[in-house]
Amino acid sequence: MSLEKDFVQKLDLRGTPCPVNFIKCRLALELLKPDDCLLVDLDRGEPELMVIPGLTNEGHKVEIIIEDMSWIRLRITSGAA
Repeated sequence: MSLEKDFVQKLDLRGTPCPVNFIKCRLALELLKPDDCLLVDLDRGEPELMVIPGLTNEGHKVEIIIEDMSWIRLRITSGAA
């Protein structure tokens, strides 16, 4: 399975503070159809602790597909929220 092939949009939110990163993810997801995918690069720490549960609670599927020391890449599948 190609992780880079199946996405509709990609956001690089490294260096973007909370809650701006969460809001940008939500706005991008609002433009997608259910089951479309969004790739998001995000800083480790507070951003991942806020964004992942927040989007999961809104009905989106969130997977970490790349883990680095300072950042992660998320594959977010849009829910029918």
